[in-house]
Amino acid sequence: MNFKSIAPSLAFSLLWLCGMKVSAEAPSAQQILEGARISATLTQLDDGLSGNLHQGGKNTPITLFLKGKDIQFQFEETKGNPRIFHMRIGDDAFNLFEIREGKTIAFPADKIIEPIAGSDLTYEDLALRFFYWPDPHLEGQEDVGDQPCYKLRVDKPRGTSGRYQVVYVWIHTKFGAFMKIRGHDKSGGLVKEFQVEDIMKVADNVWTLRKMQVATCDPANDGRRISITDVTFDAPKKAVPRGPR
Repeated sequence: MNFKSIAPSLAFSLLWLCGMKVSAEAPSAQQILEGARISATLTQLDDGLSGNLHQGGKNTPITLFLKGKDIQFQFEETKGNPRIFHMRIGDDAFNLFEIREGKTIAFPADKIIEPIAGSDLTYEDLALRFFYWPDPHLEGQEDVGDQPCYKLRVDKPRGTSGRYQVVYVWIHTKFGAFMKIRGHDKSGGLVKEFQVEDIMKVADNVWTLRKMQVATCDPANDGRRISITDVTFDAPKKAVPRGPR
């Protein structure tokens, strides 16, 4: 990705990217993670972000609407028949609901790890709820490609459902955008990897995700990739795509 073409000061962004304004002081792990949350960016997009999941020749339209810690997303397995979900993220709880015929129904916790429309993205992935886990730890700096990044570790809070026990997040030291995510199970095996490939400008000093690759891995076989899904988002009006072609 050609980050030389990106302005040196970015606003918050994420899902999934965001940018953090550069500070003269070294940020804490919590500040770095907060800067990479999707919610801050998409509150500035009235229509949310629309895009697609591409996996094995199948294309599934998706839309994200975020406001603070309230996240709504929908996808269409069949055209004209969207499934709508709402996630409320609190300090100690992550509550997922499905909206059916105007009614809000609690989504079973054991289904949060299920694939969405046969893709490599699960419900917890689409909401990126591990970005809200408390007490992140800064493990130093590490390059992703040729880009300098902070490496953070976040551990699943006790009593929280989901497949990931530990998640590592690499966040660009200058732009505050997440570059890579790796989710591990309780035995330390690699379960999922997210790799950002492209971003776009959606407003003054606001950048967000344009394309990301999500790979399901085999934790029992040294994290070997089993399948891959491309996640792409359409540029909102006046958005400026940037990055590799």
